[in-house]
Amino acid sequence: MMTAPVIARRAGELRGFRISPGDSNYFACLFDPLADGVSFTLVVEIFEPGGRTPPNTHQAAEECFFVLAGTGTAHADGREMPIAPGDCFVLRPGVEHVVVNDGPAKLYCLTLMTPNEGFAELIRNGTPVQLPPEDIAVLTGRGRG
Repeated sequence: MMTAPVIARRAGELRGFRISPGDSNYFACLFDPLADGVSFTLVVEIFEPGGRTPPNTHQAAEECFFVLAGTGTAHADGREMPIAPGDCFVLRPGVEHVVVNDGPAKLYCLTLMTPNEGFAELIRNGTPVQLPPEDIAVLTGRGRG
């Protein structure tokens, strides 16, 4: 099978997923091995106010977060780091971490995991979420988040 030399999409085409129905964060999928045949997973992770990831670690993957909008706190390796737009951080394999939206609005993080290590499967096997207009506005630079 021939792979496309370029894969592109627009914010309005993104599919959203919540890993578990009760989760307070969800994902807008940009590129991943399942849909695109790439070796990494790239998503925008969207946290409701008060939302958080469960404590988690990755055996072989590095995970990088870049904050697009909103504020929160990253907890990793016994440290707390306030996060805001323009901040980025990388979590090495084996580091337990939690990202918390402790701000008043949604928190948006561009999140890259490489290698995939089952991240795309976990996300895409979750509950589909319709991305609301406010999310599309942030993703296209037309909203404040």
